[in-house]
Amino acid sequence: MRDVLVVIDLFQDFGHEDGEQLLASLESRRDAIARVLEDARSTEVPVIFVNDHPGVWNSDARRIVADALSGPGGDHLRAFVPQPGERIVLKPRYSAFDHTPLTILLQDLACERLVLIGMTTEGCIAQSAIDARELGYKVSVVAAASGTTDDRLQRIALEYLEKVVGAHLIGEDAFTRG
Repeated sequence: MRDVLVVIDLFQDFGHEDGEQLLASLESRRDAIARVLEDARSTEVPVIFVNDHPGVWNSDARRIVADALSGPGGDHLRAFVPQPGERIVLKPRYSAFDHTPLTILLQDLACERLVLIGMTTEGCIAQSAIDARELGYKVSVVAAASGTTDDRLQRIALEYLEKVVGAHLIGEDAFTRG
């Protein structure tokens, strides 16, 4: 089975209404995110970063990363910068699939299972997981490496993803477990 790690909306300025809560969530999940990324990279699992654009459609994904690194979450985000060869897809909506080339990219990678981490479980991760399942992919979510603006909403979203959508909730050893 070909796995792909999809990292959703990690690079942002945290200047929005829920930014303070999301930044605190990132701080508490930083080590888990780092472990999942390292696990994927060490086992040569492709990593795709899918990120909101900041309202400017110039395809400058590297600028989005640089801007996030200079913002309030920058110290936490430095360890997660995309490495050479890792792909970055910009998205206009909640789902990583909505009006993006992600499906084409996943087909090129012969992906069967997506492992999702990033921001936020109850928003973009849930929407992406639902769309991925609708497209026939197996989906796993690493809750410990997925931020939230509200712990209660995260629990509800995870339960829905598991019991209704058919996503699997997995640990930080997403790629090295037996």
